[in-house]
Amino acid sequence: MPEELSVEKTLSVIDNVDIQQLIETYVLPWAINIVMALAIFIIGKFVVGMLVKLAKKVMLKAKVDNILINFIASIVSTILLLFVVIAALDQLGVETTSLIALIGAAGLAVGLALQGTLQNLASGVMLIIFRPFNDGDFVEAAGVSGVVEEIGIFTTTMRTGDNREIIIPNGEIFGGTITNYSKRATRRVDMVFGIGYDDDIKKAKDIISKILEEDDRILSDPAPLVAVGELADSSVNFNVRPWCNTAEYWNVYFDTHEKVKLTFDAEGISIPYPQMDVHHDKAA
Repeated sequence: MPEELSVEKTLSVIDNVDIQQLIETYVLPWAINIVMALAIFIIGKFVVGMLVKLAKKVMLKAKVDNILINFIASIVSTILLLFVVIAALDQLGVETTSLIALIGAAGLAVGLALQGTLQNLASGVMLIIFRPFNDGDFVEAAGVSGVVEEIGIFTTTMRTGDNREIIIPNGEIFGGTITNYSKRATRRVDMVFGIGYDDDIKKAKDIISKILEEDDRILSDPAPLVAVGELADSSVNFNVRPWCNTAEYWNVYFDTHEKVKLTFDAEGISIPYPQMDVHHDKAA
């Protein structure tokens, strides 16, 4: 008997429910909200894709680096999609104010936790925008000298003269002094050659000048400088400063040293080395 009463009561409740009112009050509004939320998300996602493509085209025409283009496009796409999702949730009646506050707090926490990484990220963007060096340049930065192989968002990869690969955080590079040896088309080769005090200064100067004149790699403008730069303890030192194309710097440097040594030897001009004369007085 109790089970029969329960069934009868349930049927009575169902009979009393106004199906049309239920549909109009709950089902239809929720269905409309869901459809509208889906429409906002789909249309918003399409619009975001179009805006990102437009931004990429603008940056390509402005000849912005591809790494920076992809990075900016990714950031813009993520931010815009976040707004689209929030708008869709708002259409469903979800309280988005607390959600935005939560996202902001999470962003702050992540930013504090990744402070060093974000510094490298910002420095990488600055390096890509301002381009103090390019791939293939020989530079000195963060205490390291080498050829730049890759400029990334977070790190820069360099190859040293002995073929070691060094990866440097961008924050260390952008926050310090950068010397780019490849930026200019020409470089001055600074060298010092010493001769003995008993040697002929004019003859030595003429020999060095002739060596420079006979080298086709050395530029005539600016003219090479050969001048006495110092009367040192055991030698008379010449400052020799020719100019050459940047790519020929080390070849000129090494070859000139070799030619000067061989020619000085052939012409009887000494290249002194530091020495000390000790006099011993024998007691009577």
